[in-house]
Amino acid sequence: MPAPMSIFEVSGRAMSAQLVRMNTTASNLANAGAVATTQDAAYRTMKPVFRTSFDAASGLATVDAREIVKAGEAPAKRYDPSNPLADPEGNVWEAAVDEPRELVDMLDAARTYQNNVEVMSTTKSLITETLRLGR
Repeated sequence: MPAPMSIFEVSGRAMSAQLVRMNTTASNLANAGAVATTQDAAYRTMKPVFRTSFDAASGLATVDAREIVKAGEAPAKRYDPSNPLADPEGNVWEAAVDEPRELVDMLDAARTYQNNVEVMSTTKSLITETLRLGR
């Protein structure tokens, strides 16, 4: 039987999941406005899929990033015959990245990450204080 999860493991896994979220959001923002010759080659917004994991031994739950999927709007066709990536009809396919939404997602992921840092810091302080009281 596996050992029960500690609060440090719970927070660490949650921080890892938020790091994946921040990285996919950063990739989405970096590719905003990118164009391609075909719809299939155009950048698609990526989003992590999270899964809650419950540890029966400790009664704690945490989250894991299970996979990254393409999501959001389809790339938009735009007429731009002067673009070197334009197809024979003069169209390019532009990544449909919703920049305001991505920025909100980035802020939310950063705040959630920081909250887990605070959980770890508080837990460490409580353990240290408990040990000090035991002396």
